[in-house]
Amino acid sequence: MLLSSLPVEHHDPVNAAILAVSEDRIAGFVREPFQEIARHSGVDGDTVRERIRAMLEAGTIRRVRQTLLATNLATGALVAWRVPDERLDEAFDYLFQRDPFSGHVVLRSTDAQISGARYKLWTTLKVPTGVATLAEHCDLLAPIIGAEAYRLMPARGIFALGVGHVRRKNLEPGARAAEPARMMPVRTVELDERTWRVLVALKREFRPDEIADDPWRARAEEAGVSFEEFCATAEDLQRRGLVGRFSTFLEHVKPSAGGVRVTRFNALFHWAVPPGREVEAGAEVGRHEVLTHCYWREGGPEFGNVNIMAVAHGTDKGRVLEHKAAIDAHLDQIGMPVGYTNVFWGGRSEIKPSEISPFAWREWRAALPVPAAGDRLLSEVIVPK
Repeated sequence: MLLSSLPVEHHDPVNAAILAVSEDRIAGFVREPFQEIARHSGVDGDTVRERIRAMLEAGTIRRVRQTLLATNLATGALVAWRVPDERLDEAFDYLFQRDPFSGHVVLRSTDAQISGARYKLWTTLKVPTGVATLAEHCDLLAPIIGAEAYRLMPARGIFALGVGHVRRKNLEPGARAAEPARMMPVRTVELDERTWRVLVALKREFRPDEIADDPWRARAEEAGVSFEEFCATAEDLQRRGLVGRFSTFLEHVKPSAGGVRVTRFNALFHWAVPPGREVEAGAEVGRHEVLTHCYWREGGPEFGNVNIMAVAHGTDKGRVLEHKAAIDAHLDQIGMPVGYTNVFWGGRSEIKPSEISPFAWREWRAALPVPAAGDRLLSEVIVPK
């Protein structure tokens, strides 16, 4: 069948069955990921490969790749940038197009008038271990994008991390796992050069012609190792907690070629709970199934001393707020004090994987202009201790 004749919208029944699995249900490294998707979805293997390839070519799926737990491979943080309004679009474009280490780039606004409302440009950032600190990287970017200040919010713990927009569409507010979420600690590890070669080949996005059985054999050749050595290294990385899921990422920000949106609203929820109770609170928030991300991060006084942050998506703003209200009610029910809460709504947004290779960072840094002597280091005043 010609791929152009296949249905490519996410709500097609066959595509929905595939995506309900392929978005975030294939955990870790598997040698035959497309066969595994077929096994769990109940759709035959040939159809799985054809539909994923067609959706990728149509832009319904924006990327197919093996994800890594990059928080353990590079130093990472959520960054809120304070940039003059007249330079926001310029700064947005630069971080998306020219900083490979900034992943999600989002313009956010909030209904509440707090000091943090001035921080409208938000990014995720990964800096490879050993080449620079997060603050040093941001200090290089700040004068280029015209930032007046920035706030680094590294993750201290992770309670939820996934996508699964298709399977989350019909969740009822308050739907949650039977048990509290377990916190994944954040730690960084160092890898030797051979392992980095395997990892770089492992994480590269799949082209449509690579959506096939036995997909890792060519990647092993790319990394300069045997197939068995490639798989053994990937499996060892998984045992070390460095490999995430094999995933097909939907284009959930922009409409498809047919004008269909997967989501419309991207909400960043904030809660400030008493110091010392972050793990307990994060576990209770993170068990709610609507959340794609949930972290312990310290926002500081600009953001009401928030320490639990989570992300939810939806096609209806009111419904997203109903999910938030259900989480609030659950925290109240279990006796968790909340001193402050807020919602930052996503507007313009672009998403790409953050580069984590130290080789790539050195090349990027060499291409930047040398900072002028006496340039103010914004990190001296606003990076959390």
